[in-house]
Amino acid sequence: MSLNIKSNKEVKTSERFLKRVEELKSWFPEGKHKSALLTVLHEMQDENDNWLSVEAMDKVAELLNIKPIEVYEVVSFYSMYNQKPVGKYSFEFCQTSCCGLRGADDMIEYTCKKLGVKEGEVTPDGMFSVKGVECLGACGYAPMMQVGDFYHEFLTPKKIDQLIEDCRAGKVKTLSEV
Repeated sequence: MSLNIKSNKEVKTSERFLKRVEELKSWFPEGKHKSALLTVLHEMQDENDNWLSVEAMDKVAELLNIKPIEVYEVVSFYSMYNQKPVGKYSFEFCQTSCCGLRGADDMIEYTCKKLGVKEGEVTPDGMFSVKGVECLGACGYAPMMQVGDFYHEFLTPKKIDQLIEDCRAGKVKTLSEV
């Protein structure tokens, strides 16, 4: 668990975010607000440049009246939560068996080389990051990756080149733009 990244800035909590947290908490009985944790973490991540600093996780714990360790455990378990800054376009490659057998590792290696980064790094311009994740549930379309909420399937170097070009041209929407 790498929870050593401090953001050195105040955690963003807009009025919209705080209202959403209250709405989510209202779905559960008093004392059971922890049940909203996964969704609140997504909302917090969206609020804070698509990653969760220790301060952001602590704020979630405070809002749900739970211990910070309960938040850290969840964030460190699921690959959908980013524990460090990611690029505007985070290329999340499925690495489980179907995608692995169909060349996911080669696609990750190709993409990293093309972007000049290692897996888990962000390009110097802040545009891209690359990471391997657990099953994304699209085994019939392997190898595949997710960028934001969108899947890119039957990946080839040519498709990755086109996606990178489209991202640079602003043709690919990020989660904050959807």
